[in-house]
Amino acid sequence: MITRIDHIAIAVQNLDDTLRFYAEKLGLPYSHTADEPEQRAKVAFFPLGGSEVELVQPTDSESGLSKWLDKRGEGLHHICFEVDDIDAALANLKAQGVQLINQEPVLNSAGRRLAFVHPKSTHGVLIELYEAAK
Repeated sequence: MITRIDHIAIAVQNLDDTLRFYAEKLGLPYSHTADEPEQRAKVAFFPLGGSEVELVQPTDSESGLSKWLDKRGEGLHHICFEVDDIDAALANLKAQGVQLINQEPVLNSAGRRLAFVHPKSTHGVLIELYEAAK
């Protein structure tokens, strides 16, 4: 079901300041920044070893990410696992009684399908499932 870690997302208040730290101080290879209207976020991408580090800034003060930052502050937000078949993965998790945030996959700005699994079912870690590009 899970094929690899696709990315690790870090929630940030100021994308530009944080981006400079990761690129200039840590030396991570910056790729690009994209708006993710469905997630109400702006994301900076750092590809690394077949996975990515993503810096995620909310674009809406009422978004789940914004509320998460207000409650917890900046830091690790979620881990994303790539799956071959997101529909099968979600059906399997539902059958096992796992609480899902997204009952059905949603599309990101690149047209890839994703869904989030609630931290209440994952021992406190927000997990994103991302369907492999076909």
